[in-house]
Amino acid sequence: MTALERGARVTLSRVVEPGDEVCGRWIGEVGAPEAVRWLYGERERPRGMTDRRWAGLRARAARADPERDLELARSAGVGFVCPGEPDWPAQLDDLGDARPVGLWVRGRPGLRLWALRSVAVVGARACTEYGAHMAATLGAGLAERGWVVVSGGAYGIDGAAHRGALGAGGATVAVLACGVDRPYPRGHTALITRIAEQGLVVGELPPGEHPTPSRFILRNRVIAALTRGTVVVEAAYRSGALVTARAAQRLGRFTMGVPGPATSALSAGVHELLRGEAVLVSDAAEVAELVGEMGELAPDRRGPVLPRDLLEPDAGRVLAALPARDPAGTEQIARRAGTSTDDAVGRLYELRALGFVERHGDGWKLTRQETAPVRADRGRC
Repeated sequence: MTALERGARVTLSRVVEPGDEVCGRWIGEVGAPEAVRWLYGERERPRGMTDRRWAGLRARAARADPERDLELARSAGVGFVCPGEPDWPAQLDDLGDARPVGLWVRGRPGLRLWALRSVAVVGARACTEYGAHMAATLGAGLAERGWVVVSGGAYGIDGAAHRGALGAGGATVAVLACGVDRPYPRGHTALITRIAEQGLVVGELPPGEHPTPSRFILRNRVIAALTRGTVVVEAAYRSGALVTARAAQRLGRFTMGVPGPATSALSAGVHELLRGEAVLVSDAAEVAELVGEMGELAPDRRGPVLPRDLLEPDAGRVLAALPARDPAGTEQIARRAGTSTDDAVGRLYELRALGFVERHGDGWKLTRQETAPVRADRGRC
């Protein structure tokens, strides 16, 4: 990457709004240095651009000062990464004309390597306690498995996911919709500062830039493209988290959802995703199984194992033939179990030795033991 190309992209990051596909197509056609020359020269507007937009871009370019932006970035410990450089995450190129002209990065780790094994965890700002718990648990579990947790640094699910990863001593990346030297929301200044110290804070906008509603929405495409998959923990029908999930689907990334109560409006958007192509997940192991390499399998899920589940089939049939309350005779038990009297007697004594039944005179009766759960890894009786 030449100094001319880098300087041009720093300028364009001040001039071009994130996700502007018309400008992205133009820059891709002529190159960043030539695009800057157009902005400062007397050339006609690029093809496909209105006079009004061209005038707005030129007005922004007149106020751009790339040297000052780079100096402000250096003083804040912020670097600038361009497409094609060693630290550029190549998966961002999947955005096509909407690809960022560059990324401002605050923190020491290498963004490209971190992005190769990363998962987005996003969701509602006004989340429930359940949502915050699930996001923090997912963040911690993914970090413990060596995954980088990516989110937007916002209140609610984003913050919980970041804190979960940090609390587990893991890696996390916050993608901001403003200058990375200006933490937003302000209530998360301490959190974003900690992320910058332990992980990375990245964004498309140069130092000092403030967020806007459209920038939040467009920021989400970067979260989706940067990661192997997106997990939505809680989201209403109208939610920025769903924008991230749909962007991930368009890019061919994995999309996952954590279910909530059917009566919760904050889970309605997640459930709608799950009715489509999203995959239901309940913990970090299931996320890692989906987005990870071959062999990263979640443990088998099953309910508690009861002592009677460990019996041989013939003994189980005799046990099932005993009435719940009153003692029963051997012939009655044998008839219900579909076996001979001699076989029933042998099985009943076996069951008595194991504590399942007890003898009352000439009859047999159940004990209470067979209803107690036992560990699934115990040997067969």
